[in-house]
Amino acid sequence: MFTEQIGKRSEKVKNTVERGAVKKFAESIGDMHPIYLDEETGAKSRYGRNIAPPTFPRVFDYGVIDELKLPNKGLIHGEQLYHYERPLLVGEELLCYSEVEDYYERTGSSGKMGILVLSSNGEDLNGNTIFTSRQVVIITEAVRKGLTV
Repeated sequence: MFTEQIGKRSEKVKNTVERGAVKKFAESIGDMHPIYLDEETGAKSRYGRNIAPPTFPRVFDYGVIDELKLPNKGLIHGEQLYHYERPLLVGEELLCYSEVEDYYERTGSSGKMGILVLSSNGEDLNGNTIFTSRQVVIITEAVRKGLTV
């Protein structure tokens, strides 16, 4: 169903790790660690400034993979993993994009499920990878039957 989408990518979108957004995100997840919020703590850290929480990339714009048409509801979030080369620094700009990594199907008790694997990627402005995120999306039989691909 989505095998022809494997390898498709969105265009890169510029994002900024904004101090206010980091503060709101830290509040929303209940982690008010000073390395995220206190400028003096950030300046004294080995990074020389504040960093963002590990799951902060959820708020970035990754662009759109035009050929990938997913339903607005009925998808199941299977898992999400993050890998960092280094922390995200408050104030830095980065380029983000998403890519279809894989698609396969399995049969379960409620019918055939589609397993879609997407990656979200963040690079510095020189093209060096800062982080990658791998997300598994499960498309149930009921949702699959409603799709016209």
